[in-house]
Amino acid sequence: MKYDWQWSIFLQPAADGCGTYLHYLIVGLGWTLATALAAWLIALTLGAFVGTVRTTNLRWAVRLGNFYVEIFRNVPLIVQMFLWFFVVPEFLPTQLGNAIKQMPPPWASYLPAVLCLGIYTSVRVAEQVKAGIQSLPRGQELAGTALGLTLPQTYRFVLLPMAFRIVMPPLTSEFLNIIKNSSVALTIGLLELTGRARAMQEFTFKVFEAFSAATVIYLITNLVIVLLMRMLENKIRVPGFIASASQVTPGH
Repeated sequence: MKYDWQWSIFLQPAADGCGTYLHYLIVGLGWTLATALAAWLIALTLGAFVGTVRTTNLRWAVRLGNFYVEIFRNVPLIVQMFLWFFVVPEFLPTQLGNAIKQMPPPWASYLPAVLCLGIYTSVRVAEQVKAGIQSLPRGQELAGTALGLTLPQTYRFVLLPMAFRIVMPPLTSEFLNIIKNSSVALTIGLLELTGRARAMQEFTFKVFEAFSAATVIYLITNLVIVLLMRMLENKIRVPGFIASASQVTPGH
């Protein structure tokens, strides 16, 4: 098949009249990163809390944490995205639900996308944190208790700092996943990078150019993140402490 590539399309004015198509895609990257970073804050906070709770001796808390993980881990992301966008506002108080539905674009799509991605990823982070804590020698918790620390203080000052150092590589993978999973938000109208590539294809009929550019942008963005996380991992690594991959890889 012979295809007439026209890379100059990126220098032509975009359909929205706010710059070129290259600028149009870069703005989409901005929304992708804004969505992913906000969702990552939710995922890391909730995931660390749930993962920690699941390693305690509180049976009711462990069961509640397991219930949370199983619900959000076993429902497809796109289904959860639709539930957050179409269903959840209907169950909120009338004024709040109407306020959410009447938010101007892109915020009406941005908020559900962030909540959906954050909670969906939090269960995966919870598994990583749980595995990291359980991979630590039992003596570390006992040593913290022997020093007079309470159980919350032992987790805060002893177990969690070590666990996060161990699970930094899988957490990097989860951060990359949340960036890629943000593309699902186009199904509820958020024009992030994939959504704008699709819109560009519809306006110009240059599908290969649009999605080739989106692919390159995703690739460069993720490579930069990998390099930064690798530098962070090397900086916080504990010398002499090595955990096997089988210890920190949670079961699915």
